[in-house]
Amino acid sequence: VQLVESGGGSVQPGGSLTLSCTASGFPFDDYTITWYRQAPGKEREGISCIANDDGSTYSINSVVGRFAVSSDKAKKTVTLQMNALRTEDTAVYYCAATKGNFCSWRLQYYHQDYWGKGTLVTVSS
Repeated sequence: VQLVESGGGSVQPGGSLTLSCTASGFPFDDYTITWYRQAPGKEREGISCIANDDGSTYSINSVVGRFAVSSDKAKKTVTLQMNALRTEDTAVYYCAATKGNFCSWRLQYYHQDYWGKGTLVTVSS
């Protein structure tokens, strides 16, 4: 089982980045994929999720209108498109997978079966 994040990097405020989470070793279509982030000195925060069984999504208020999550089942990849980035978006971004439909405002609290190793996003002028 693997979840591999990619696409992190450094960007100026107002810029964009696209993160990808590519899965292998488990039935992707049956899982919810959640993006988390952890900023320096802060707790890990669930930010966006997508349930592959019905395509439902959820994002926390601070990223609504700026971040968009999508899934490509054929490629077993979930993408987090991040626009209008702010300095406070600087963090290590992780994707995680849990079996079933667990994508809601409770995303911070759901148990995750698998985790990626993370990718660093730095927003700085």
